[in-house]
Amino acid sequence: MHTFSRTTGISVVVANMIGTGVFTSLGFQLLGIQSFFVLMMLWLIGGLTALCGALTYAELGANLPRSGGEYNFLSRLYHPSAGFISGWVSATVGFAAPVALAAMTFGAYLSAVFPNLSPRWSAVALVLVLTLLHCRSRQTSSAVQQLFTGLKVLLVILFCAVIFIWGGTPQPVSFAPQSGDSTLLFSGAFAVALIYVNYAYTGWNAATYVTSELDNPQRNLPIVLFVGTGLVMMLYLLLNFTFLSAAPIAILEGKLEIGVIVADHALGNSAGKVMGLVLALLLISTVSAMTMAGPRVLQVIGEDFKLFSMLSRCNRHGVPMTAIFFQGILAVTFILSATFESVLVFSSFVLGVNTLFAVLGVFVMRWKKLNIEGAYKTFAYPFAPLIYLSVTLWTLAYVLISRPIEGGIGIVMIAAGGLLYKLSANK
Repeated sequence: MHTFSRTTGISVVVANMIGTGVFTSLGFQLLGIQSFFVLMMLWLIGGLTALCGALTYAELGANLPRSGGEYNFLSRLYHPSAGFISGWVSATVGFAAPVALAAMTFGAYLSAVFPNLSPRWSAVALVLVLTLLHCRSRQTSSAVQQLFTGLKVLLVILFCAVIFIWGGTPQPVSFAPQSGDSTLLFSGAFAVALIYVNYAYTGWNAATYVTSELDNPQRNLPIVLFVGTGLVMMLYLLLNFTFLSAAPIAILEGKLEIGVIVADHALGNSAGKVMGLVLALLLISTVSAMTMAGPRVLQVIGEDFKLFSMLSRCNRHGVPMTAIFFQGILAVTFILSATFESVLVFSSFVLGVNTLFAVLGVFVMRWKKLNIEGAYKTFAYPFAPLIYLSVTLWTLAYVLISRPIEGGIGIVMIAAGGLLYKLSANK
């Protein structure tokens, strides 16, 4: 049976992470933080936190080798109900909503280049085409994912190179620490900004959703998670350094289309359209990766619960067609109804709770002595998981304090998953 190679695994991680977040969040961060040093520290701390999470997930995935990500981990380490709620969150909020958001952003950027194209129907077309491609076989999925992820990394590096080589006069910025920066690093503004950064880094755990289909997961999963997350962290630091160096803060504050504004300012108006096309191409890889990874969670839920057994059905190549179609239909529904926007506001909170309990699970796993002899163990244990848990708890607390409505809706979403588990367990 054909399995996903290490390269494909890294492609899934990179493609899941680099999406709309890094190209849209800087404008909001600038509303509360004006220090270039603190802004770069924001992306560095976010990256190191994701890396700590990835190192911990590598141990969980190597010792509990089954597709499903948090669903698999929480089911084995805590209780099937915890795993089900996690899978429910991942399958609905975690993948379908970001697929819809990335696809709609793709449509918006594409329509900026080709005004006659409908942004909404371009988004629907992208989701449907990628859904069909990923339903064929693992060979097709691997080829599509590697192609668009390679293109994504190349375009990010090319964008930065073009701005530095052909851009206008660089902004007079200093990335050295300034007076007051130490206070700002521990402020509420930094914690709130870190929520946006953590959203941009979301996806570092993507390879754990296809663990069963990864070639030699005990050996390759730690490499995939570490290399994928580390590569994205370097690209994010490079991108934000480029953004801050190429355009003044005044025109970036509060804006979503950061990449287009920077291109316009540094290269001229025509560059904005080119940047729109570049971002559209980048988002194809993001939608593709989430279309590939998300349905594997639905598949394992279908294998474990009779109520959802239809979702576990695979084609002759072993690809979970029904789950892929289900997620695709759900994403298209979000696109056409536009109701996914309210979901995305609280999705970072819900997914943060999800990964918090998964990372905490590494301590539970060692306590229960579930480690496989010779399998990977977390580098810098227990500091790596403790760092991740501390930063995540800090940001979740600030979500509840500063955004109580979104946090409350997230808690209701988790409770709904618990109710659904009770109904399915009785079937």
